[in-house]
Amino acid sequence: MAKKLLLALAASAAVFSASAQKAMSDKPTFVHSTSDKYEYPTDPEVLAKLDKWQDQKLGIMFHWGVYSVPGIAESWALCSEDRWFTKRRLEARHDRPAYGEFKQWYWDLAKQFNPTAFEPSEWAQLAKDNGFKYVIFTTKHHDGFCMFDTKQTDYKVTAGPYANGKYANIVRHVFDAFRDKDFMIGAYFSKPDWHNENFWDPFFATPDRNPNYNTKKYPEKWEKFKQFTAAQIDELMSDYGSVDILWLDGGWVRKPDLDIDLDAIVDNARKKQPGLIAVDRTVPGRNENYQTPEQSIPAVQQPFPWESCLTLSNTWGWNPAPKYKSGRWAINTLAEIVAKGGCLALNVGPTPDGKIEDAAVERLNELGNWLKRNGEAIYSTRITPVYNSGATWFTASKDGRTLYAIYALPEGENLPATISWEGNLPKGKMTLLSTGKSVKYSVADGKVTVKLPAGLANEPVAFKFKN
Repeated sequence: MAKKLLLALAASAAVFSASAQKAMSDKPTFVHSTSDKYEYPTDPEVLAKLDKWQDQKLGIMFHWGVYSVPGIAESWALCSEDRWFTKRRLEARHDRPAYGEFKQWYWDLAKQFNPTAFEPSEWAQLAKDNGFKYVIFTTKHHDGFCMFDTKQTDYKVTAGPYANGKYANIVRHVFDAFRDKDFMIGAYFSKPDWHNENFWDPFFATPDRNPNYNTKKYPEKWEKFKQFTAAQIDELMSDYGSVDILWLDGGWVRKPDLDIDLDAIVDNARKKQPGLIAVDRTVPGRNENYQTPEQSIPAVQQPFPWESCLTLSNTWGWNPAPKYKSGRWAINTLAEIVAKGGCLALNVGPTPDGKIEDAAVERLNELGNWLKRNGEAIYSTRITPVYNSGATWFTASKDGRTLYAIYALPEGENLPATISWEGNLPKGKMTLLSTGKSVKYSVADGKVTVKLPAGLANEPVAFKFKN
């Protein structure tokens, strides 16, 4: 009987993983987009840190947790909404154990999470070498498994098989390693916690992502959850060194129905972390200091701080059969995002034992090598009114006196002999950033045509000029 259950659970996980990969490889339909409601912070320290963050442009994001053990979608296997997978779950129902058994199997993945190959300094060096400037790390996802040594629950990495590991308090070591490389530090934290009995009470069924009881009928339970959440965030803000960004996921936990007193939580956090950037995702107001479109890029330039969080592969966490996007995709995507006024948080899912896959490293290296030669067109830039012409994206220096044109060479195409765009007509010398040498160009009828020198690498190119 036990063997039969184990096989069913394994089959279920495989089906769920395949469903996740299929869903994420298709055009995403469940995404967080930008809103026209943005409230600028008034705290001068927060404004200063936001300006610094907008200089960084490129962050690396890590989704890593118990879901990485079988390589299934993070947390959502627990949620009865069938978020992406309704049809496939119905088709696979004969392969699935009962939900209660599946849920217990998922919780028990914590007993298998043992990342013995994890070396945080290697992650930080890889990111540093390839032009990343800030990090966002999942301290806790919706499933409630804590990647730090919280005192509020035993559902944490320091209570499992890695408890005596070299870097058992994973969040501490990730933050320390990246801080040592001068990264801005971002703490991803899920406001919902499906493992906590005061969010999902074990007595009730779990029909969706929300608390599975009436919080107005049982206010004492919700109050306990609020206290639990505040205590965990306070730990992260107090015990893990300097933190620049509190990146809060789970936007459905908000006023008025699911109020966790976030204003007070953020105010307390800033007493420990002055200037802290709060990112209460999809909840416009004082605690959404920058917006976070997920798996998407705004159609047009945005005038306020924002960040696209995008996956390098087809899933957020590691999966056993990944479909990686290309290094050129990463370069072109970064150029578009920066021209539209945003930053890119590029997500990588480490393996269960704590490694970054070679295929991911290869693509990060391609992006990093390009940035070494062309980063001036990306870092510390700001938007310019004419920001796009065909495959060419434009950025400007912070003082607005210098313009940059980035030709995002389309996938599968070779670099042409000439590049043309309309608008942003140059005055005087134009420089090819990758070589530092002047290039010849002509202007006619509002159109600029640049002649490329022979022998350039077949990759996107960037130019610098006055306007």
